[in-house]
Amino acid sequence: MAEKKIEDSDKAKAKDAKPGAEEPVSEELRVELEQLTNMQRAAVLMLLLGEQEAANIISYLNPKEVQPLGAAMVSVADLSQEAISAVLDEFISTIKQQTNLGLGVHEYVETVLQRALGKDKAASVLGRILPGSSSRGLDILRWMDARSIADMIRSEHPQVVAIILSVLEPDVAADVLNFLPPESRPEIVSRVATLDTVPPSAMKELEQIMNKQFSSNSSSASSSLGGVKAAAKILNFTKTSPLAGIMSGVTTLDPEIAQKIQDNMFTFDNLVTCDNRTIQTIMRTVEPDLLMVGLKGADEGVKSKFFDNMSARARSMFIDDMEAKGPMRLADVEEAQKQIMRIARKLADTGDIVLAGGGDDFV
Repeated sequence: MAEKKIEDSDKAKAKDAKPGAEEPVSEELRVELEQLTNMQRAAVLMLLLGEQEAANIISYLNPKEVQPLGAAMVSVADLSQEAISAVLDEFISTIKQQTNLGLGVHEYVETVLQRALGKDKAASVLGRILPGSSSRGLDILRWMDARSIADMIRSEHPQVVAIILSVLEPDVAADVLNFLPPESRPEIVSRVATLDTVPPSAMKELEQIMNKQFSSNSSSASSSLGGVKAAAKILNFTKTSPLAGIMSGVTTLDPEIAQKIQDNMFTFDNLVTCDNRTIQTIMRTVEPDLLMVGLKGADEGVKSKFFDNMSARARSMFIDDMEAKGPMRLADVEEAQKQIMRIARKLADTGDIVLAGGGDDFV
C-alpha cells in the first residue's frame, strides 16, 4: 500500500512538471559559466567537433583570430562536464534561432552581378563588397612577419609595395614600412593614399610576384584597396621618429594628399583618448565658437571629455550658446573639427600636448 502511494506521488509530480523545464543550475556551475569568455565558448565547440572539422573551420580564420582561439582551447582543458554540456546546449539553442538565408549568398550575388554587368565590371564591384574574394597569394602575406614581408618586397616597384601594404593590417603595414628604406617611404605612403580600384592587369602582375615566393595559383580580379584612410591608419601605427620624415616627404610630393592624410590620421573623435591636460590646452587655444561648432556633431564621449574639463558655470554657458546656434550643416561641423585637429597637431608638434596614436608610441 505504501509503495502504491509513493508511485502515485511520483506520477503526480511528473504530471505537474512543465514540459522542457530547465533543471536548476548549481552555484558552482553558474560561476564557472560566468567566467567563460565568448572565445572560450567557441574553443569548447572546436574541441567537441574533432580534429578534422576543427581544422576545416580554422582554415577560414585570419591570423589574429587563430592565436587567441588556440590559447582558449588550451585554457578550457579542465572545464567540468556540466559546463561543457551547458555551452553545447546554449550553442544549439542559438543555432535554432538562425535562418539559412545567408547560405550561398556570395555565389548568388557573384552570378547576378556577372550576368548584369559582365565579368570585368562585376569583379570591380565584388572586390569592394566581398572581402573574401581577395587573392590567395596576398592572403598568405597576412601570416608573415613584418621583416620577412619587407625583405620580400624591398626591390619591388613602389606601386606594388603600396598595394601590398593596403591589404595588410594597419599595424603590420606600419612595421613593414619601418623596415623599408627611409627614402622610399614617402612615395609609398603617397601611392597608398591615391589607390582606389586596382585593375586586373596590376593584380595579375602582383600575383606573379607572389607566385615566385609561394608557388601558388590564384585568379586575378579587380580589387578596391588603399585610399587616404588606409594610409592614415598605417601612419597611426608608425613610430614617432620616422613619421615626421615620411609626412615631410609626402608633403613635398603632393601637399593636398598630405593634408588629407593628416585629416584622417587622428580624428576628432579620437580626442576622447587624450588626457585632461591636453583637452584643457586645446580649449585655451581654439576659439570658443569654433569649438562649439565642432562639438555639435561629436560623439557623446568627446563632448563629455570637454565638458568635464569646464567649471559648472562655464559648462552651462557653453552648452546654452552651442544650442542657441541651432541646427548646422554636417559639412560645416566636419570642417570645424578638421580645423581644431590642425591646431591640435601644431600643438603636438611643438610639444605642448600629446596626441595618442594607434600604436605603442605617440603621434
